[in-house]
Amino acid sequence: MSVTIQPTGIVIKSAEEIASMRRAGQVVAKMIEAVSKEIKPGVTTADLDAIAYQMCKSLGAKPGFKGYHGYPATICTSVNNEIVHGIPGKKVLKEGDIISIDVGAIVDGFNGDAARTLPVGKVSAMAEKLIKVTRESLDEGIKQARAKNRMGDIGAAIQKHAESNGFSIVREYVGHGIGRLLHEEPAVPNYGEAGKGMILPKNLPLAIEPMVNVGSWETRVLEDKWTVVTKDGSLSAHFEDTLVITDGQPEILTRL
Repeated sequence: MSVTIQPTGIVIKSAEEIASMRRAGQVVAKMIEAVSKEIKPGVTTADLDAIAYQMCKSLGAKPGFKGYHGYPATICTSVNNEIVHGIPGKKVLKEGDIISIDVGAIVDGFNGDAARTLPVGKVSAMAEKLIKVTRESLDEGIKQARAKNRMGDIGAAIQKHAESNGFSIVREYVGHGIGRLLHEEPAVPNYGEAGKGMILPKNLPLAIEPMVNVGSWETRVLEDKWTVVTKDGSLSAHFEDTLVITDGQPEILTRL
């Protein structure tokens, strides 16, 4: 999930805090796995939300999004031209749709946060490419998330990969620090200039989350005041992982 970050100061986590975040990250990964297995034509987004809620509770965790700034559901379900924050409901998935699921969980007071975009049955070649490139863009950003690199290195790597494949990077919504709060400092843009920005410290958890559009990067918010869509109606994909900065490759917390 990506919203405006409230200034709290950058917090470096202890080993005990990171251990709690590992547990939260694994709950998120298992929620994503459970929901992903049920994505098919004829399923409603509310069905997917119910699956996520049951998995979260069965693992002894608390949904990270439900009630957050008034958000009404356990997960976000954003379909086709919806970028982020789509609210689960009566919408029925159809063959050829793509759906982004954004999932959060809290364990011992610490948050995990991740997102995946998945096909609904057989999708177009363009949709397949968008999903692939967005996933790769996240991985390119993660490679740069190591101690003593700079924040701009992450965004530059994401932006370069997405734009070199003919897509655009959403500018209004970015990644974020994470810990006791779902959204902490620092902001993690998905665009930027290598060698610029803050130096990344060891043991800083980040949620990196590129949002990539087929058309323009511009967005608008629907009347529900949550769902963000592409301004031009083009397809959008979203991938996210929570990780912890180390001296080498970061530790990704939200993958099984």
